[in-house]
Amino acid sequence: MTRAPYAADPEAHGPREFGGAAGGERRGPRSAFQRDRDRIIHSMSFRRLKSKTQVFIAPDGDHYRTRLTHSLEVAQIGRVIARALGLDEDLTEALCLAHDLGHPPFGHAGEAALSAAMERHGGFDHNAQALRTVMRIECPYPEHDGLNLTWDLLEGLAKHNGPVSAPNWALAELDSAFPLALAGWPSLEAQVAAVADDIAYDNHDIDDGLRAGFLSLDDLLTLDFLADQWRVVEKRFPHAPRERLLREMIRDQIGMMVNDVIVHTAAQVAGLGSVAEVRGAGRQIAGFSPAMAVQERRLKTFMYERLYYHPEQIAAAERARDVVARLYAAYAQDAAFMPDDWQERLPARDPARARVIADFIAGMSDRFAMKAVSAIYGERPVGLINV
Repeated sequence: MTRAPYAADPEAHGPREFGGAAGGERRGPRSAFQRDRDRIIHSMSFRRLKSKTQVFIAPDGDHYRTRLTHSLEVAQIGRVIARALGLDEDLTEALCLAHDLGHPPFGHAGEAALSAAMERHGGFDHNAQALRTVMRIECPYPEHDGLNLTWDLLEGLAKHNGPVSAPNWALAELDSAFPLALAGWPSLEAQVAAVADDIAYDNHDIDDGLRAGFLSLDDLLTLDFLADQWRVVEKRFPHAPRERLLREMIRDQIGMMVNDVIVHTAAQVAGLGSVAEVRGAGRQIAGFSPAMAVQERRLKTFMYERLYYHPEQIAAAERARDVVARLYAAYAQDAAFMPDDWQERLPARDPARARVIADFIAGMSDRFAMKAVSAIYGERPVGLINV
């Protein structure tokens, strides 16, 4: 498909923070954004997403989503939307794949525990941690820290949810070293990555909630737009088993949301002639239509009430928060519990010392965190998983 005039251009991308052998030259046929994507895929942080919580903490079943499978699903949705709009698919995919790299073990429960532990040292935020991960923690190159990604990728990752008016310490520190224009709107590729994330977890979490028995069809049919979808699916496949009908309804819902974003965004970009005009528009351009946005908010509210705040989920989250809090307390008291390479990089004083401890914990998978707390305290975290 022809590249739209408002699409990010890999031939005119912003700089990388570091030049040199790992930075500026072109290797083979890959564009700058393809190289960004490949660096993310080959990173250790990306591999660890396979064992990090999406909705269910360290689930026993093989079919529940993790941060890795979620990120792949977001990337698939993002590429579909980007292609239909004439955007750069590679930049969109890279942003989708990287957007959750800063999540600690146990998802939002782990983030809450780290944020509480770090309260006196600037707090913790998974979005800023994603930038910190790709710019400072991942270190595969001899000459500099980080993956040395393009400005376009880093800017989009920092602002995929919109302008940042009050960056926390981590994002402010990175922005000071390599300014990312935090106060403005990002590229359409970044905006598409954000809405692709919403579409993926809104619908795929339904699938996992049904599989876990936390949601039922009767629950879902209390939402009129899902009830309408269900009736259409039943009519189209009157003799199909209910499980297949449920999955078909979820696919239909994803398709409706994707098509809505494409149609609405195409109308919004009419007349825009460059990426600069996208950023200068001063508003979100890629997203749901007003009618679909109302439905999507209702679906999110429903999911919080019925799934994310389910009593069993809350109990598991409390146990997960305890694991992270105890790990932080142990490392803060005695750095000898940390691996040698992490001890060597540990600053002598806070807040820098506390922030490196948080970096170490944030990079853990769920299983690694549970094994670590067991090794330190001599007990297994009850009610999470056998380790």
